[in-house]
Amino acid sequence: MASTKLLSPAALSIRGSLWSKRVRPARILADGASRASRPCRFFQTAQLRSASLATVTSSDESLPFMAPGIPHVKTPLPGPRSQALSAELNRVFDTRNMTMMVDYEKSHGNLYARDADGNVFLDCFAQIASVPLGYNNEHLIKTAKSPEMIRSIVNRPALGQYPSQDWLQLLEEGILRAAPAGFNQVFTGMSGSDANEAAYKAACMWRAQQERGGPDVGFSDEAMASTMLNQSPGSPNYSILSFHGGFHGRLFGSLSTTRSKPIHKLDIPAFDWPAAPFPKLKYPLEEHHQENTAEEDRCLQETEKLIQTFHNPVAAVIIEPIQSEGGDNHASPRFFQGLRALTLRHNTLLIIDEVQTGVGATGKFWAHEHWYLDTPPDIITFSKKAQAAGYFFRDPALRPNKPYRQFNTWMGDPSRSILFKAIVEEIETRNLVDRTRDVGRYLFAGLARLATKYPAAMQNLRGKDRGTFIAFDCERRDEVVKMALSMGVNIGVSGQSAIRLRPMLIFEEGHCDVLLSTLERIFKRMYF
Repeated sequence: MASTKLLSPAALSIRGSLWSKRVRPARILADGASRASRPCRFFQTAQLRSASLATVTSSDESLPFMAPGIPHVKTPLPGPRSQALSAELNRVFDTRNMTMMVDYEKSHGNLYARDADGNVFLDCFAQIASVPLGYNNEHLIKTAKSPEMIRSIVNRPALGQYPSQDWLQLLEEGILRAAPAGFNQVFTGMSGSDANEAAYKAACMWRAQQERGGPDVGFSDEAMASTMLNQSPGSPNYSILSFHGGFHGRLFGSLSTTRSKPIHKLDIPAFDWPAAPFPKLKYPLEEHHQENTAEEDRCLQETEKLIQTFHNPVAAVIIEPIQSEGGDNHASPRFFQGLRALTLRHNTLLIIDEVQTGVGATGKFWAHEHWYLDTPPDIITFSKKAQAAGYFFRDPALRPNKPYRQFNTWMGDPSRSILFKAIVEEIETRNLVDRTRDVGRYLFAGLARLATKYPAAMQNLRGKDRGTFIAFDCERRDEVVKMALSMGVNIGVSGQSAIRLRPMLIFEEGHCDVLLSTLERIFKRMYF
């Protein structure tokens, strides 16, 4: 790994008025992580407001890092250059979803160094929770320049038929190195939605294989003829059970399990698949234990009833550890333990969608590790922060009984496995999962203080002891998000009223203070 470039505070024009006296700013890492001799409180609110604009607009345009606490927006959003670029791009590519036009060359660490107009933002949303190590991480850049990466990009293989001779090594040192304990099999894909759809196929083929009598029993002539007409028995009416509020992708099949927002599904034909209720917990959790336990029991009972009685047999259940798009909805470990028990009871596979929750954001590498299950899930899907995609599994019976049944041209991308390997190396070297756990506790405590101080602005704060995977409800959510962006802080939304925070794994206490200060300034303006 390349040595980390260190920049002195003087080189960054950081003065005592910006730094808390309790902090020893001896080392500032070029990729955005600060390391003092002990955990830091970093910035005080008044000091943030007094930060010199000269810090942001340094004449040294090559600075690879700007210290936390100095986001700065100098134009209306979007700025004039961003508007012009967006208009040009819109001629060939739909830009109506766009939040900002980013200058990635000058973006580093937790900060966009600039958008197209030179505005600087603290990024607390991380490309919809998909950036693990910040922008322009040195180790990832070094990996991108390696001979093995160049070979994998220039000679991209059709992995199912023509894998490279080092593909096993790449898997074992990359994707499988990060697999949950006991998961020694992987199918690699192209995106989270693709991973989920492939998992659905695996579950249905496993179910049919069982009903036929095992992997060695051949297909009947009737099955082969009827499947070409999209009819049973060759195309059985199996179903995948998902939960109200869940999100599992926007591809054709995965949309039948996505139930977060109508706009995702409108005009698209859907499978006749069941949806179970996901618990609607009341907060604070410690004040509503009895009610929440009853709610989770109700949802488990309804889920089991659907598995037993739904007219299309349920081959698998899919669930997110935290419903990330549907509103940051949580359930207790007890609920997931109960779900695992009932799927085992009814010989139904359990698929855990870790696309957004995986790779450290919750203070464990995989969010389902918080549940301490006696029997692990059957399939775990992943993407986003992994910068790769696919699903892990344990039972070889989940491989189809014939070749070419779980197959496509690419079946993933070796360059993604190489990058994931580098990501895991950085996470391990810098102990980023544990740091995310600790930073999350600091951030949650700060948000709890704000929620007490501004109850009209923040309700249902959730995500305690789940790293930085934190959210809260806000009736004026969209106004808050827009105002935060105008102040140089990028945050996300989910569900009908939730603000969701999805910072990168290099998010530090100082970045928390910037976020907390910004939110407090917004709440004061809006509610007082």
